[in-house]
Amino acid sequence: MAKTPETEHPVKAFGYAATDTSGSFSPFKFSRRATGETDVQLKVLYCGVCHSDLHMAKNEWGFTQYPLVPGHEIVGYVPHQVVTEVGSKVEKVKVGDKVGVGVLVGSCRQCDQCTNDLENYCPKQIQTYGFPYLDGTINRGGYSNIMVADEHFIIRWPDNFPLDAGGPLLCAGITTYSPLRYFGLDKPGLRIGINGLGGLGHVAVKFAKAFGTKVTVISTSLSKKKEAIERLGVDEFLVSRDPEQMQAAVGTLDGIIDTVSASHPVVPLLSLLKPNGKLIVVGAPEAPLQLPVFTLIQGRKTIAGSGIGGMKETQEMIDFAAKNNILADVEVIPIDYINTAMDRLLKSDVKYRFVIDVENSLKPE
Repeated sequence: MAKTPETEHPVKAFGYAATDTSGSFSPFKFSRRATGETDVQLKVLYCGVCHSDLHMAKNEWGFTQYPLVPGHEIVGYVPHQVVTEVGSKVEKVKVGDKVGVGVLVGSCRQCDQCTNDLENYCPKQIQTYGFPYLDGTINRGGYSNIMVADEHFIIRWPDNFPLDAGGPLLCAGITTYSPLRYFGLDKPGLRIGINGLGGLGHVAVKFAKAFGTKVTVISTSLSKKKEAIERLGVDEFLVSRDPEQMQAAVGTLDGIIDTVSASHPVVPLLSLLKPNGKLIVVGAPEAPLQLPVFTLIQGRKTIAGSGIGGMKETQEMIDFAAKNNILADVEVIPIDYINTAMDRLLKSDVKYRFVIDVENSLKPE
């Protein structure tokens, strides 16, 4: 007989779960595995709310298994004891460290991708929630009081780097940092477009500015212009629904990071690129994008995709962010606000990332 989530592992845990396609969350008791030789068990203090959590909660990608405990922007810290339990062979962290867990908690560690620090592209990668772990049980994420992960997939947290506003970088940060780096869009003086000024987009702006590029935000919302220019320091702001603005900017950008997770046309974005320009898609719409081949051919342009980063690059990103004071703009919420937060996220009514204060609001019943 199959074990219940509450008894499938020996360590009692508590969190919030979605139980059906309504995506509505409620308190949920479950269990974590015992800490293995290379595992780290940590107390979750903050967990960011990613748009992926909303997609998964509502089964919009078609593979959600309920009950679902989301959360892959996880940070843990307790003043006298952060890592509450460490395995006997753990070398990376020790009791007293601040740590983070991002999108990945497992991979094969043997394929070409893994041996080249690209665990995020391993065909056997294991994501932090909603996927089977090595023992066949379904992973549960950071909307919970404790977390267990292999030390290879633990991020060391820099001293004096904020936990609440830093947490979203474990997904939103690496998702935008990695393509800027890999596709050579991190060179000073390049003109870089960021499509969408939400959870991913505002972090993309901060990294692109830190690299010394000239940043253009492309948005459907004119209401975001003032803040984008005055507070985030963007150089140009284009309203994508304004044909005159878009026409005037044709052929001006070296690359675009497309962060939008709703269905949208890509031809207008491709038209903004110079010849040899690159459109990098990092948002994940539920419906396929249409590929306009003629526009690609005319300018020898590239459409590519990029997904998070490997563990080495994620650590590099966090260290770069700490050195350059790059943080997400967050609204910290109690966990019992999560259903309202998801409704607001659906309406893009957040600047720019919800972060759950797990320690102070998640109390076992």
